[in-house]
Amino acid sequence: MSESRKHYIQVIVENRFGVLSRVAGLFSARGFNIDSLSVAPGLDTSVSQMTIETQGDDHVVEQIIKQLNKLIDVIKVINLSEFSFLTRETLLIRVNTNSRPGDREEAFRIAEIFRARIIDSSPSTYTIEVTGDEDKIEAILNFLKPLGIKEVIRTGKVAIPREDQKQSSRGMTRLAEGDMTFHR
Repeated sequence: MSESRKHYIQVIVENRFGVLSRVAGLFSARGFNIDSLSVAPGLDTSVSQMTIETQGDDHVVEQIIKQLNKLIDVIKVINLSEFSFLTRETLLIRVNTNSRPGDREEAFRIAEIFRARIIDSSPSTYTIEVTGDEDKIEAILNFLKPLGIKEVIRTGKVAIPREDQKQSSRGMTRLAEGDMTFHR
C-alpha cells in the first residue's frame, strides 16, 4: 500500500452552474478532503480550470481521478503529481506596525526581502501582498508573526506543468498558443 502524500489535480470543466458543487461533492462523498481549490475560466470563457490540492495514497487518488472523468461536465483530468509542475498562491496579510518603535520599517524591510508589495497602509497597519510557493508563503508568515498579524487571507494554489513536460508526456495535450482544443 502506498503512503499518503500531496497530490495536485488539474480538472478542465465546462463553465456551467453546479460543476464546482459536483466536483467537491465527489470528494466529500468519499471522505476525502480538498486542502486547496482554485477555479477560474481560461482563454475560452466557456471552459474553467480547477487546481485541486489534496492528500492521500496513490490508489485513492487514482479512484478519485477515475470518478472525476465520469462527471459529464469534466473535459479532462490530469494528476499533476506525475509530472514536473509549478505552483503558486497569493497571500494578503495585515500586520501591526505601531506596537514598538521600528515596526513599520521592519514590516517594509520584510516585504522587500520577499518581493512582496504593500498594497494598503493605515497609521497602525500595513496590508502586504505576496505571491509564491508554499515555502515562501510560510516563511514570510513566520517573519511577520513577531510584529503581530491581524488578518491573513490565502488564495487556493494554482499549478501548471512545466513546458518540457507538456510537450513530451503521454496523456497530456500540448496546447499551441491560442489553441483551446481539449480531448475527452
